[in-house]
Amino acid sequence: MLLRIHPDNPDERQILKVVEILRNGGLIIYPTDTVYGLGCDIYNQKAVEKVARIKKVKAENAKFSFICKDISQVSNYARHLDNNVFKLIRKNLPGPFTFILPASNNLPKLFKNKKKTIGIRIPKHNIPIEIVRNLDRPILTTSIHDEDDIIEYTTDPELIYEKHSNFVDVVIDGGYGNNIPSTVVDCTKDEIEIIRQGIGELID
Repeated sequence: MLLRIHPDNPDERQILKVVEILRNGGLIIYPTDTVYGLGCDIYNQKAVEKVARIKKVKAENAKFSFICKDISQVSNYARHLDNNVFKLIRKNLPGPFTFILPASNNLPKLFKNKKKTIGIRIPKHNIPIEIVRNLDRPILTTSIHDEDDIIEYTTDPELIYEKHSNFVDVVIDGGYGNNIPSTVVDCTKDEIEIIRQGIGELID
């Protein structure tokens, strides 16, 4: 299904339709403030394993990130956020960043034994934020890559639907996406390190 949702003013009925799909173990493709993402409910093990198969990785070892609705939700899944890290996150989120943080014990069972760190996103985009707010827990996120040698990320949601509709339950058309991913910031060591420079320019 291709579902058009207005990015600035998402219709609640459409958002709830997506939330119902997630609660039933479905997979979604959705816009963010960077590239389009593939995601599911982080607590649905079968759905997470489906995403892992699509990405050709093992679910327990995959470097998937979580989309959270706000910083207070981040604190449920990340531990020991010292003042410097907390201030950095607060200055830059919502925004086009993935922060790698020490994982707490609240991770879903599938991740708990293997993952010492977790990638966290709070995108500056109403659609994923409203999905997470209504679902009342984070969603898994991983970028949709293009098989084209030149274009790494498809920006047109209709083309994304043509290519990927056979393995997801819904593709959300929230307008054209970016073709540059998030900036990845590792906050798990003594020194904060940018491990991938993306569209986000870090404010420290």
